[in-house]
Amino acid sequence: MAFDSLSEKLQNVFKSLRSKGRLTEDDVKAALKEVKLALLEADVNFKVVKQFIKSVQERAIGQDVMNGLNPGQMVIKIVNEELVTLMGSETTEIALNPGQEITVIMMVGLQGAGKTTTTAKIAGKLKQKGKKPLLVACDIYRPAAIQQLQINGEKQGIEVFSMGDGHKPVNIAKAAIEHAKGNGHNVVILDTAGRLHIDEEMMQELQEIKENVEVHQTILVVDAMTGQDAVNVATNFNEKIGIDGVVLTKLDGDTRGGAALSIRSVTGKPILYVGMGEKLSDLEQFYPDRMASRILGMGDVLTMIEKAQENIDEEKAKELERKMKKAEFGFDDYLESMNQMKKMGGLSSVLSMMPGIGGSQIAEIENAMDEKKMARIEGIIYSMTPAERANPSILNPSRKRRIANGAGVDISEVNRLVKQFEQTRKMMKQMPGLMGGKGKKRGGFKLPFGL
Repeated sequence: MAFDSLSEKLQNVFKSLRSKGRLTEDDVKAALKEVKLALLEADVNFKVVKQFIKSVQERAIGQDVMNGLNPGQMVIKIVNEELVTLMGSETTEIALNPGQEITVIMMVGLQGAGKTTTTAKIAGKLKQKGKKPLLVACDIYRPAAIQQLQINGEKQGIEVFSMGDGHKPVNIAKAAIEHAKGNGHNVVILDTAGRLHIDEEMMQELQEIKENVEVHQTILVVDAMTGQDAVNVATNFNEKIGIDGVVLTKLDGDTRGGAALSIRSVTGKPILYVGMGEKLSDLEQFYPDRMASRILGMGDVLTMIEKAQENIDEEKAKELERKMKKAEFGFDDYLESMNQMKKMGGLSSVLSMMPGIGGSQIAEIENAMDEKKMARIEGIIYSMTPAERANPSILNPSRKRRIANGAGVDISEVNRLVKQFEQTRKMMKQMPGLMGGKGKKRGGFKLPFGL
């Protein structure tokens, strides 16, 4: 995730704070100096960092903290609270008009930020909430932009309105709204053209649309991987055409993540969503408190539960949990657990939301369970007969040789997999569910065995 490096540095700072029984003012200042460096290296805006450290320091060297029972924990709590405040305190939804009244949303941004894909992702989210969105192809310049929107719209089951590239975007927008009125759509999402950089022509086109069409929400899409430049882009768009919120894309990539910590403070506009992958489902509501928790290495179990609820068949999950508790699961169940993992965005996505697991640990686990290794394991399992997959105890040496030949691997790999499987089956019998609960839909998602 974007904050892996920052998260690891902050955890090291806090480890030293926790190890001290009492804290002096100098201890706090030295720790905050390290926090400041970590934030600057993560490409957080300098003015934002300066104000953040000042706010934390003023609270952290107060009498209540310094004379408390656990001052180290109190400082960490203050940093967490200030991070949440920095990113906006409360979760902000896209403001929609009530009932069947049409809401017009204009998506803006530079080329390469993932605007067209994000437009379709947002339409999908609104459809899930019971809205009937209409996607509108207003990017008449970029080759294949219209086709890309149509393909994504089709995948989401959402109509796309297009007049080709022979009409002005403002006229396409007007016609789309009339089409929406006549066809029961209550959200119109305009996918406008981007440029490689901010220029007058692009801004004039966006202003022309705003002057001729009542746009209720203007949403800017920015690439988190551009770091501080993403904040500059947001500031420019806000000053020239006015924005209501921001979507940060590519936050799953190898980026320093400073934009997420700077945008709200610099522009005053909320982050609405974050893009965590290329799939149309890889868009997460932005929760400042959950993001702060991830940054500080405290995990994000709530988002993990929500992902499980959205992507996992609850009955299958319950049956898998029952089998694991009774040590009855076989290799078919292992394949099912792998499928559940993929639906949730893969191993790294799940690990990044678990408390206490940092960037280097995620990398270690991913290296141990890389895609090639997983493909070999699947090959071994698919070389087994249904009876062998259901009851691994019948796997004698001759069966293992046949399986190894069928999967094209050495018999030692088959032996290792079977041994690991048996050890995990014994361990699972003694373990409670990784995620259980009495909530309405919280059901037993588990990591696959061997992790």
